Amino acid sequence: MAENNTAQAPAKKGKLKAIIALVVIILLAVGLSVAGTLWFLNGSLPGMGEASEPESSTPTFVPSSYTDIEKPLVTTVQAQGRQRYAQVHVSLEAKDPAALAAADVHMPLIRSQLVMLLGGSDFTELQTPGGRTALAEKMLESVNQVLAQEGEPAIERVLFRNFVVQ
Repeated sequence: MAENNTAQAPAKKGKLKAIIALVVIILLAVGLSVAGTLWFLNGSLPGMGEASEPESSTPTFVPSSYTDIEKPLVTTVQAQGRQRYAQVHVSLEAKDPAALAAADVHMPLIRSQLVMLLGGSDFTELQTPGGRTALAEKMLESVNQVLAQEGEPAIERVLFRNFVVQ
């Protein structure tokens, strides 16, 4: 019986070596498969060769920033020989925060220009959506003109938060 036990012990040791060798071969095959897939998909392995640059053709999203003109613009508007009132709460939109900072610095001049523009508008046009859109575009041109005179970046839009004519 003793002879039987010694003969079986080396067989277990041989099986253990075979299992370890098989696991190493499987891990090596999986690793080579992953490396081959990455090479075919990317053209090279990560960390090898030149660093990949992000695509410049894809535009990056830049969120807008806003600033409010704190006090509403209030002025009289002429309508068929009568005086009417207009009150407009305005916000400015820009992608560049420097443009909004510049608008805050030059706010007295911008407010003056916007009040003059609003006062010179036609009352019947201010009652229509198209007239309000045209007024917003004129206000945008006026604000950007003031900022351009001061050598500052331009804003993108003038937004109405509240618009009242009576």
